[in-house]
Amino acid sequence: MGEIQYPKVRRDEESFDDFHGVKIPNPYHWLEDPDSEETKAFVTAQNKITDPFLKDNPVREKFKERMTALYDYPKFGCPFKRGKRYFYWYNSGLQNQGVLYVQQSLDGEAEIFLDPNSFCKDGLKSVNSTSFSEDGETLAYSVSHKGSDWVTIKFMKVESKEHLDDVLENVKFSCISWTHDHKGIFYNKYPKDETKQDGTETASNIHQKLYYHVLGTDQSEDILVAETPDHPKWMIHAELSDDGKVVIFTVSEGCDPVNRLYYYDLSKNNYEIKGLLPYVKVVDNFDAEYEYITNTGSIFTFKTNLNAPRYKLINIDFDNYQMDNWMTLVEEHEKDVLEWTACVKENVLVMCYLHDVKNKLYLHRLEDGKRFKELDVDVGTIRGYSGRKEQTEMFYSFTSFLTPGIIYRCDLSQEVIEPSVFREIAVAGFNHTLFETSQVFYKSKDGTTVPMFIVHRKGITMDGSYPCLLYGYGGFNISITPGFSVSRVIFMQHLGGVLAIANIRGGGEYGEQWHKDGSFSKKQNVFDDFIAAGEYLIEQKYTTTERLTIMGGSNGGLLVTACMNQRPDLFKCIIGQVSVTDMLKFHKYTIGHAWTTDFGCADKKEDFEYLVKYSPLHNVKRNDKHQYPAVLLLTADHDDRVVPLHSLKLIAELQHVLGACENQKHPLLIKIDTESGHGGGKPTSKIIEETANTYAFIAKIVGIAWLDTEAS
Repeated sequence: MGEIQYPKVRRDEESFDDFHGVKIPNPYHWLEDPDSEETKAFVTAQNKITDPFLKDNPVREKFKERMTALYDYPKFGCPFKRGKRYFYWYNSGLQNQGVLYVQQSLDGEAEIFLDPNSFCKDGLKSVNSTSFSEDGETLAYSVSHKGSDWVTIKFMKVESKEHLDDVLENVKFSCISWTHDHKGIFYNKYPKDETKQDGTETASNIHQKLYYHVLGTDQSEDILVAETPDHPKWMIHAELSDDGKVVIFTVSEGCDPVNRLYYYDLSKNNYEIKGLLPYVKVVDNFDAEYEYITNTGSIFTFKTNLNAPRYKLINIDFDNYQMDNWMTLVEEHEKDVLEWTACVKENVLVMCYLHDVKNKLYLHRLEDGKRFKELDVDVGTIRGYSGRKEQTEMFYSFTSFLTPGIIYRCDLSQEVIEPSVFREIAVAGFNHTLFETSQVFYKSKDGTTVPMFIVHRKGITMDGSYPCLLYGYGGFNISITPGFSVSRVIFMQHLGGVLAIANIRGGGEYGEQWHKDGSFSKKQNVFDDFIAAGEYLIEQKYTTTERLTIMGGSNGGLLVTACMNQRPDLFKCIIGQVSVTDMLKFHKYTIGHAWTTDFGCADKKEDFEYLVKYSPLHNVKRNDKHQYPAVLLLTADHDDRVVPLHSLKLIAELQHVLGACENQKHPLLIKIDTESGHGGGKPTSKIIEETANTYAFIAKIVGIAWLDTEAS
């Protein structure tokens, strides 16, 4: 591959951070300032060596061409009804952003309602969320620029498609909840301070407040309805009950699936909102999660993990809300995890479970919680759903590793309830019958059984010759379920690869205990599970260490870079996307403080002692016996979720410690994208460019030749 001359990077050997009397070197502290000329020069210098390495690769253009061709397929979202109209999201294929369409009936002519591609020519503005008024006549939607978590809320009339003058700024991690009189919304905003709010800042996001905005008024007149000044990291969201009488407040302090539960009865004050709402505290601790499902009068149904790590449904009478009076509506399943619940046709509960990382869908009666119907679901994931309490129909979409998408419609007003295929999505040039998916269960270091999906072309011979891509996440109660990916299809189809998805601890695949077993001081279980997945793939002769790539993003980036340090001998290639790598200081930047509910916090001595042991940035070590795998870190200048400094400091440390080692022949590179963020809202053009770069890097490192024929 040729010797790479890494940029000379200044190290401040006098810089240390003190953690409980322990001096931790921080030689690249200056990279924590994204606006300094020195940081900008560092970014330029790194891209200057990475770009030629990526482009000098025959696979790159072939992959990009194939990715462009295969990605050019119609992408439909579930139809949803608001008021008297149906809406759905649609991307014709290569549009940078999906478009919201409207039709007067399911078989009526569809027309463009809101086209984010018209916001700017390069697709850098995207719609983050939408919320229609209860009558379906006004839309509130939030717009993100360059992938930032900061959004602007705008409004438009549905009938005329005209925009209103109302514009709401300083909004981040917000609810958008309409009162049922259609007069305004509850939303969240942060104080406008002297720091910039464009997605390139690192300042901590604190003191979020809940406001009520009345249509037709200036944002300066918005009414503060809830705040937690004594707890600056808390976030308080509002949701209206199905009957519009009650505002349900959920208060969270991080990413842990727990929240406080408050409510305010609007009907007791003639639905007037004039100031801080004197809410009632039903649950005033962070012991469990409470998610509102529906209500019948004063009886409110919640999905909760209270004494139920796999979740259950409970009823709380808000007229008599003491815990002793709570009633269980649907018991926790003995094995499966209740992922989500919705109410339709006034008295039907749609309940989606996760059974060994595959979705199951059932119908239950609201009055007694009894199950009366199972809806057939293939091996895969229910990715989308629409249907409301007052409606008699619902839609849901299914996907899997080999299924781009099938949208089903189910009419519950019929005597015999059977879903029908409403729309099936096809990808021209992809033949799913050439591939197969299997699920295996392997043992981790401590004997825990861990599931893993493996996807590849049919009829392969287990001789260890295949390039393998192992993906994982392992955190924040997030389950990694089967889903369709064009880039992974190309990896299998044209690079002869094997895809493996390890459902390691830290996620939500088996409920809250599975999550907790990969959190805080038990985070090492996550790395052990992932390392064991790699060992299994080699033992079963899918691949070898010389052909094994690991990939992960965000918390998954922490996963792969930690495993890189712990087992450099096991992997050939590391792809870390927008990675969390500085485990001692992550909580100091933007929304990082919310992750302490999963990681802990180095400001606490007991947490520091385990965090410093695996923090990727602080555990890069020269290894004269084994060189490090090839590394490609991917980050973006507008990522205000996991700020770029994590990746910048890690690549600087890798190049410093290993770059001059004679046995380190594998490249240690970073690609810093401009005008994009953590991943949400990324335009199609950037997705194609990034995936072409990524897989070309993998192909170059593990030595893959391009296969031109579909069946090869």
